[in-house]
Amino acid sequence: MSYSSNRMAESSMRGSRDSSLVNSTETKAMVPDNIKAEQAEPNNALDFTGEEERKQPRWWENKPYEQKAVDSAYGWVVVVCGSLMLMFSMGCVNSYGSYQTYYHLNQFPSEEMSTLSWIGTLQWAAMNAVGIPAGILCERMDTRLVSFIGGLIMGAALIIASFCDSAVWKLLVTQGIIFGLGASLVFIPAVTIPSQWFIKHRPLAVGIVVAGGGVGGLWLTPATDSMINSLGTGWALRITGIIVVVINSVCSIGMRNRLRVQSRDKVVDFSVLRDIRFLCVFAGTICGTIAYFTPFFNMPSFAVVVLGHSTSFGTNLVTIINAMSTLGRVVTGQVAVYLGNINTLLICTLMAALSELVLWLPFETTGTTVASAVIYGLFCGGFIGLIPVIMADLWGVQRISTIVGLVYIASFAGGMIGAPASGAILDTVGHNTDFKPTIAFSGAFMSVAFIFFVGLRFIANKSLFSKL
Repeated sequence: MSYSSNRMAESSMRGSRDSSLVNSTETKAMVPDNIKAEQAEPNNALDFTGEEERKQPRWWENKPYEQKAVDSAYGWVVVVCGSLMLMFSMGCVNSYGSYQTYYHLNQFPSEEMSTLSWIGTLQWAAMNAVGIPAGILCERMDTRLVSFIGGLIMGAALIIASFCDSAVWKLLVTQGIIFGLGASLVFIPAVTIPSQWFIKHRPLAVGIVVAGGGVGGLWLTPATDSMINSLGTGWALRITGIIVVVINSVCSIGMRNRLRVQSRDKVVDFSVLRDIRFLCVFAGTICGTIAYFTPFFNMPSFAVVVLGHSTSFGTNLVTIINAMSTLGRVVTGQVAVYLGNINTLLICTLMAALSELVLWLPFETTGTTVASAVIYGLFCGGFIGLIPVIMADLWGVQRISTIVGLVYIASFAGGMIGAPASGAILDTVGHNTDFKPTIAFSGAFMSVAFIFFVGLRFIANKSLFSKL
């Protein structure tokens, strides 16, 4: 009896307990999720909300735009905006020769041409030298704001320079250094943000953006000549400055980030300097940039002194190089989609070197010189456009701004070495009539750049026929 009673009591207790569990579960099921969370862990919920509020970026900070998919239509909006921004930043740098000629003949006739050329050199040098700070700003601030500020600085520099007609040093500061600083704040976002929006078409997208600088040089040079001849340098600078501010202000609206960069303790992560792949890119960029400007600067003089053509023919050779370079940045970007970015970079660097060493160096004929200009222009454009894409492929798009900034320090160093060195070789070794030592100098350094990029290729992947 007692054993039976105990069994019945246990069954009754289990039934009561199960019933209470069912009722409790049903009651919880009817409670909304947000209320359940507050009932379960009210303190944690409040802390989590506060943490999320603290994580929201302030108005000047980097904002993600992740609701847009990669390779989406909006990515091409970023490409168009970046291309237009480079058209007026790099275009102004490329068209400085028009101002230099007028300064030398009219405004500062007592100044040496080498002194006036430093204005254009400082534009390009400042743009590359502050690549690291510009990359840091792009990681920690909204890139739309960074590029907008850059446009304001460029425009203000040109407008202020329009009133600096009494001393060359004023133009060195305004039209040279300050403009270059603003151009860097435009250049780094323009060449890095498109990589966030594309995977399949990343090389083509960046190639189109970089081609904008070549297009700007093609049409801004004659436009600047026309304004200077009609209105003088003052109004030419003011009009150009106003256009730069307006175009850049509109285009900066479209330069959205797709990804938000994770905050790091280090302002700049220099650990990449211990990566042998980065060192190959860095060294190859220095050598390639040392060689890069020689055909631009010396082929016109070669056409006049050696071939006996007019100065207009020499100018046309530079136009051919610029036009083919613009085309090459787009074409090689599309080729890289199928062959791989590093493989295409190897082809571009090798062909640029061969165009100098095989066509320009041994021959002194018009046909080979024009052929060299065409081939060099087509492939040197790929050298410029593919470096940012390779950075994104190897180290990811979230670190690309500061890494590209580091690489453009190499570009700055190469440019500061290459142009003065080639000029000094022509003066001292070639006595301004023999261009062979200068051509050999340029071709040799482009060949060394090719060797460094070959090292990068086989460090990244030892398979000879892999797409990389």
